[in-house]
Amino acid sequence: MNRAPASVWRNPVHFLAFGLGSGAAPWAPGTVGTLAAIPFFLLMQPLSLFWYGVILLVTSLIGIYLCGKTSDDMGVHDHGGIVWDEFVGYWLTMFAAPPGWLWIIIGFVLFRVFDIIKPWPISWADKKVAGGLGIMLDDILAGLMALACLQLLALFF
Repeated sequence: MNRAPASVWRNPVHFLAFGLGSGAAPWAPGTVGTLAAIPFFLLMQPLSLFWYGVILLVTSLIGIYLCGKTSDDMGVHDHGGIVWDEFVGYWLTMFAAPPGWLWIIIGFVLFRVFDIIKPWPISWADKKVAGGLGIMLDDILAGLMALACLQLLALFF
């Protein structure tokens, strides 16, 4: 069971790192955090690929700080409730995705599968890269792998 510290509700950095509180879900916080990323994706989807990419870059860089600071403050590397990385990983998965709820669901499933199973190089990054960068990197890699699969599916369907 996820034990979210009280600071999630008092500290703006922790609140953001916990995905606006979605990471405080008692079970499957990564999945709940990914679900919480969908409304933001719907707001980003109409943007040009350039601006969508800028948002991905900025949220990734901010995420390194948010996740690292929250992890340091809590004294726990990559606490399960830190889900900003899931937000960014899902948004990366959905870069240039076809429109429609079917693709939103496919992207969600693909990202969660890669994030949970962690094939190489995701597993390597998860184990070997420390700090905020490490917390973000494994989800960025999962997002890239899910993005590649989603684009291949879109190419054929």
